[in-house]
Amino acid sequence: MKYVVVSGGVISGIGKGVIASSTGLLFKTRGFKVSAIKIDPYMNIDAGTMSPLEHGEVFVLDDGGEVDLDLGNYERYLNITLTRENNITTGKIYSHVIERERKGDYLGKTVQVVPHITDAIQEWIQRVAKIPVDDSGEEPDLCIVELGGTVGDIESAPFVEALRQFQFRVGVENFALIHVSLVPVVNGEQKTKPTQVAVRDLRGLGLMPDIVACRCTQKLEKPTTDKISMFCHVGPDQVLVVHDLSSIYHVPLLLDQQKIIQQLSKKLKLENVDLAPTFVEKGVCLWNDWKHLTSTHDRMFETVNIALVGKYTHLKDSYISVIKSLEHSALRCQRKLTINWVEATDLEPDASESNRVNFHKAWHEVCSADGILVPGGFGARGTEGMIAACKWARENKVPYLGICLGLQIAVIEYARNVLGIHDAHSEELITETPQHPLIIFMPEVSKTHLGGTMRLGLRPTKFQADTEWSKLRKLYGGVDTVHERHRHRYEVNPKYVPDLENAGLSFVGRDDKGERMEILELKNHPWFVGTQYHPEYLSRVLDPSKPYLGFLAASSGILRTLIDN
Repeated sequence: MKYVVVSGGVISGIGKGVIASSTGLLFKTRGFKVSAIKIDPYMNIDAGTMSPLEHGEVFVLDDGGEVDLDLGNYERYLNITLTRENNITTGKIYSHVIERERKGDYLGKTVQVVPHITDAIQEWIQRVAKIPVDDSGEEPDLCIVELGGTVGDIESAPFVEALRQFQFRVGVENFALIHVSLVPVVNGEQKTKPTQVAVRDLRGLGLMPDIVACRCTQKLEKPTTDKISMFCHVGPDQVLVVHDLSSIYHVPLLLDQQKIIQQLSKKLKLENVDLAPTFVEKGVCLWNDWKHLTSTHDRMFETVNIALVGKYTHLKDSYISVIKSLEHSALRCQRKLTINWVEATDLEPDASESNRVNFHKAWHEVCSADGILVPGGFGARGTEGMIAACKWARENKVPYLGICLGLQIAVIEYARNVLGIHDAHSEELITETPQHPLIIFMPEVSKTHLGGTMRLGLRPTKFQADTEWSKLRKLYGGVDTVHERHRHRYEVNPKYVPDLENAGLSFVGRDDKGERMEILELKNHPWFVGTQYHPEYLSRVLDPSKPYLGFLAASSGILRTLIDN
């Protein structure tokens, strides 16, 4: 097993995840089987209870693991299926060690950060790296390990020390380190000092980078890279320039041009490794498809404007999988994607008095959009604005896609404005039990514990009888059952389903017991679809999610062509 560690310096959030994913992709195009692990130094057991505005999106895996959004990057780029074990947190490690201490595994010993915590980290990495992650069912050849945050943070110290020990545990010929650092431009001058200091700190902790990946807004001049090479103790060809690009899908090409795989292969002694011909062939096809995709992106001129009506729009990472799913679909439809971010509260009547500028601007974005998307979320804030946007989409035949909360919004809107149940509401959104609870709390879900207690993970959805007309079902290939990932506590009240269906709102997909509503669709509408599941979690760059693909195609006016093909 070979390990490529990706660390960061200067500041966080500069693209370690994309560089890690791109490096893994390049190894995969050479025929290697690649896995990935993300280390998050925070004390939480997982990301499930963290606000999207605090740490970005919570990504959900097949096994129900609520993990860091970077695992979504790994799955999308590498087309692999990870487990909750692939996300290591300080909380998980300390819980594991404390549990062992209580069982008496360390009997007689003083349990310390070194060696007990650092050993637990190393053992976890080695164990999880061997878990098969693709359809071959074989052990991976190589594992990408991303260390979250920045080197020098107090909370990451045990992980840095563990990785220092790890290079000798597995052998230095099986361990490579990429350090990602920021090179800012101040008054037109490219500044190398932050990178010099970051690498000096890293070396002081016992880790020597094999590659320094410089994140920057523009291409670096040769004197700049030469200076980084000199003061960071790496060769000139080990300094990679990762400047801003028109699309993140160009990053693998940029890294390939700078021969990152050749550099890493030299360190990891991979130049003469014999690989299975089938994996090599698959790798060649993958690389050709990727290059074709990125070249197509550069030649797209027609645009499609999507209004994303959400409640966490101030931090775009809150919807990162939604954004990526729209991008994947736009690439397939050969359209340039424009996302207009609409804060749902700005659409509500109160905003017309408190902030008229934002109110009129938000409604302009909604009314001029080619399609309207309402993604998932929790809590009452902004939901009346979402309901108003949904009503506009339904009445004006504008393509609409509702995800999780977005499906529930569509149900409430339909009940109020078509069935005439004016006080239709959700048990989640008002403190008193509503007279007409269209959306109810799932009985098996805990009301006292929030972490890991939702309906989570991969679950089946069965299309109902006489739904062959469904546009979404046709995009799924006319299958009877689909498997998608879930993350919710509330569901459509089955008591109201007959009335809703009699009024024209079809629940074309239900769970395997036929009790929970999973997909809704309006028959006589260009595209009005809601899913209780989160299809964005399974969208891939070369295989877009079907609900998003249908929505984007309908918004672009090419849905019929897409279905016919």
